[in-house]
Amino acid sequence: MSAKDLRPIPHPDLSIELASEAATIGLAEDLAAVLQPGDLICLSGDLGAGKSTLARALLRALADDPDLEVPSPTFTLVQTYELARFAVSHFDLYRLEDPEELDELGLDELLETGAALVEWPELGGELLPSSRVWLRLDGEEEEGRKAVFCFEDTDFGARLERSREIRKFLNDAGWSGCERRHLKGDASARSYERVGKDGRTAILMNSPALYSEQELGAELSYSQIVHLAQDVKPFVAIGSELHRRGYGAPEIYASETGQGLLLIEDLGDEGVLADGRPHPGRYEAATELLARMHGESWPREIPLGDGSTYQVPDFSRAAMLAEADLFLDWYVPEMTGTAAPEELRREFHRLWSAALDDIADAQKGWVLRDYHSPNLLWRAERQGLDRLALIDFQDAVIGPVAYDVASLLLDARVEVPEDLEAALFETYVEARRQQNLEFDEVAFKAAYAVMAAQRVTKILGIFVRLARRDHKPVYLAHLPRMNAYLDRALDHPVLSDLKLWYDRNRP
Repeated sequence: MSAKDLRPIPHPDLSIELASEAATIGLAEDLAAVLQPGDLICLSGDLGAGKSTLARALLRALADDPDLEVPSPTFTLVQTYELARFAVSHFDLYRLEDPEELDELGLDELLETGAALVEWPELGGELLPSSRVWLRLDGEEEEGRKAVFCFEDTDFGARLERSREIRKFLNDAGWSGCERRHLKGDASARSYERVGKDGRTAILMNSPALYSEQELGAELSYSQIVHLAQDVKPFVAIGSELHRRGYGAPEIYASETGQGLLLIEDLGDEGVLADGRPHPGRYEAATELLARMHGESWPREIPLGDGSTYQVPDFSRAAMLAEADLFLDWYVPEMTGTAAPEELRREFHRLWSAALDDIADAQKGWVLRDYHSPNLLWRAERQGLDRLALIDFQDAVIGPVAYDVASLLLDARVEVPEDLEAALFETYVEARRQQNLEFDEVAFKAAYAVMAAQRVTKILGIFVRLARRDHKPVYLAHLPRMNAYLDRALDHPVLSDLKLWYDRNRP
């Protein structure tokens, strides 16, 4: 066997027939959809087997640029692309004289923050990382190709299986041959793609069930206690009811609820910010939309197309306290280096229970829960409140409607100045007065303060958790703003006792 003989794959984990170049490009997009930092794809095959076609398509999909120049790195040995999601390095080891030269190319360092695609990986010998995907292309385009995979010390196989399930779902929904492009997701386990075909676009929501009841056992998880959506049924139910009533929720084109897959209307990319700051007119429209919603009666039970119903859960006292506990579980240890003492936790619960008792009579209704800039889209071509589109509401509960007002006016992702908050608050109050002359502004202000403080307390914990547990340190940059928001909320007299607690115990 010569130095450039191909590595055999005696026990392939997966084999895929590729009937055409379009199928090879489709496979590249399926790979790009699930590629993560740390992934190494070793791409082998004879000349003419389609390695260049697959590598070019994969990089263009990752860059979301169909015209991206992808030169062969035969002479440079490596070409790195600094892409929005992460860096991807394209290696060609054909001219490698000695496997030891691989160390000089810095593959291990590149994989710490990015992914790599290596052609002629056989020449890297045993110096290639042990966690890798071997992908060999056999055959020629005219006769049909075959992609043979071997997954070594990696979960890439499971991710690729999910990606192929998504491709089948799209094919069955009438979108065969569509392009797939990753969209920036949220802080949850959900992921999104924009798919395109024949000038049409749609959004693919990939939201696998969090776990099965068999896996869960008798003990309730945090997500169950706080009523986070376990599958896509809540999105379908809440979204369908919003859409039916004329609110800007996306139309659902196709669904496979058992697999956690939805194909929904593409509502565009334009948000409610301008140069990274709140656009006052768009925030005003978002505030007016809430006022309109809060003037309506919303159902507790929603029928689904399969004959079943979805029950909107209550935003229970246990849920609110469990959310607030994230402050003690994550924020306090982050700032002090030690866990919050049990005595401190008991006092925290007692004071929060008293504050929630003070607003027990506050108006209740649908609470969408993450009603802020990342989940609001602007459609300038529309009229009235239809200009605003909603994209995140699957965790909706029945609770104090002031929560969503606080979520918008104290936006967790962008600074809302105090004067704008005050103006938007008056916009909301005036809109509610026009609906009902007996609207109780004093009671609403108290509920707004309590819900604002509860939400910000939760988010301080969540942002630390995202940074430390989920390796997303960018969220730490939001902590100063959230602490300033908390100070605003705590100024209301209804929170005087809690304000003293935070003054003593907030690091």
